[in-house]
Amino acid sequence: MTPLEYLQHDALGLAALVRSGAVSSRELMECAIRLARERGPMINAICHPEYDAALAWASDWQPRGAFQGIPFLLKDAGLPSKRLASSIGSKLFANMRFALNGTLFERFENAGLLPFARTTVPELCMAPTTEAVANGGPTRNPWDLARSTGGSSGGAAAAVAAGIVPLAHATDGGGSIRIPASCCGVYGLKSSRGLIPMGPLRGEGWGGLAADGVVSRTVRDTAAVLDEVAGMEIGAPYAAPPRNGSYLEAIARGPERALRIGVWRQAFNGLPVAAEPMAGLERAAQLCRERGHELVDVATPDLDYDGFIKALTEVMAANIKVASDARLAVLRRGLQPDDLEPAMLDGYAIGARLSAAEYVASIQRFHAIGRVFANTLLPLDLMLSPALTTLPAPLGSLSMRGPSFAEFRRAVGRYTPFLAVINAAGLPAACQPVDWTPHGVPVACQVIGPFGREDRVLQLSAQLEEAAPWAHRRPAIFEPASSTAAA
Repeated sequence: MTPLEYLQHDALGLAALVRSGAVSSRELMECAIRLARERGPMINAICHPEYDAALAWASDWQPRGAFQGIPFLLKDAGLPSKRLASSIGSKLFANMRFALNGTLFERFENAGLLPFARTTVPELCMAPTTEAVANGGPTRNPWDLARSTGGSSGGAAAAVAAGIVPLAHATDGGGSIRIPASCCGVYGLKSSRGLIPMGPLRGEGWGGLAADGVVSRTVRDTAAVLDEVAGMEIGAPYAAPPRNGSYLEAIARGPERALRIGVWRQAFNGLPVAAEPMAGLERAAQLCRERGHELVDVATPDLDYDGFIKALTEVMAANIKVASDARLAVLRRGLQPDDLEPAMLDGYAIGARLSAAEYVASIQRFHAIGRVFANTLLPLDLMLSPALTTLPAPLGSLSMRGPSFAEFRRAVGRYTPFLAVINAAGLPAACQPVDWTPHGVPVACQVIGPFGREDRVLQLSAQLEEAAPWAHRRPAIFEPASSTAAA
C-alpha cells in the first residue's frame, strides 16, 4: 500500500482491508510512519515516537477487534502505556514511564488500535491551544499555519487532519476534544461522564469534568470506537446509563422520528460571537430543518458564568498542585521556577492556597450546572450551539507565558463559553465542521445531548456529515499531489 492509497480510507475502511487480507498491519504502519516523518514536523504534532518498535509490534500483530490492527496515536495526556513515555507537555513531567497499562489503553489495543507515538498537548493539558514550551514550539493548524490547532488535544486533531492517522486518542476536560475538532476540521465527541474508563490509577479527572475519547475523520469511526471501549469499569466513581445496542448500528439506522432540537445562540454574559461561528450554527440548523427536524430557540441557560469560571480555575489549580507534588516526590526535590510555564506556576500557587471548603464549593457548583442543563434539555431531544466564539485563535493569542492563571482562564472562558459548561454538566456533546471560510478554515457547530444519549448525538452528527461532508478535504500545505499527498 502507498501513502496515497492509505489516505483514501477512514479507520474502518483500513480495518476492512486488513480483515480481507489485502493489506497487513505492518504495511499500514509503514504508511503512517512515513506520513508522520514527512508531515509531522510541519505541524509539530508528534512526540515520543517509537517508530522502529512499532514496526516490530505491527509485524507480530494478530488482527482483532473492529479495527484489526491499524496505526493509532495516544495523546500525551498521561494515559498509562508500558510502550510509550509521556510528558504531558511539561518539562517537569518529561519522559515518564509506566509499569502498567491503563484500562482504556487495553481496550484500545483489544479494539485493534495500535499506537506508535503520542500527540502534543499544552502543559498539563490546561489550554485551548497547543503551544507548550516543552514541545519546542507551537503545534500548527494544517489549514492555516498561523492559527491554533486548539487544545488540549491539538496534536491529535492536527495529526488526523494531516492524514497521519484516521483517528487518534483525545481527552476533554473543558472542551479539549471539541475545541481541536472545531479548529482542525475533524469530528470530536465528548462522552457522558462515566462512559469511558479512566482507571486503574484514577477514578476521575478535574472533579469529574474530564473524559477520554477520540478525534476522527468520520462520524462512523468514533461510533465504532465507542462500541469497543465504552462501558463501566469496576470500582469507578461514576457510571453512565447502560447503552442500548451498538452506536455504529444507531447511526446506520438514523433517528426513529423527527427530533426537537434547541438552538442556543447567545453566550453567557452577552459575550460576543463572531459572524463565522454564528453562520456555522445557522447552516447546521438549516440542514436539520431540511431533514425534517423541528428547531426551536432556547434561552441561554440560567447560571453564574463568572462563578463557574472561578470554580473551574480553582479545581484546575488544585490539580496542578497535586500532580506537580506527586511528580516532585518521584524526583525527590522541590519545585523550581522553570519547572512550569508562568501561568501554570501561578496556578500551582493558587492550588497551594486553596482551602478544602473552596474546593468543595467548586464541585457543588459543577453539580448545580448539571441540573440546569438537564432541565434545559427536558423538552428537547438535542441542542445546537456554536463551537467557539471566533475562528481558530491566532497562535500566541492564548499564551500561558504572561498572564496570571486566573486571567488566562478568564480569556479561555471568553473563547469557549459553549463548551466547558457541558463538562460540568457531564453531558455528551460533539463538534464537527459544517462550513469553511473562503481561505479554507473550518467552521464548526456543537451538538449537545441528554445524559447517556451518545446514540442520538451520533445520529444527528452523521446526518450533518452526510449533508456537509468534510472527510475528502485535505490541507493545501500538503499539495501538490505526490506519493504522500491525497488526490
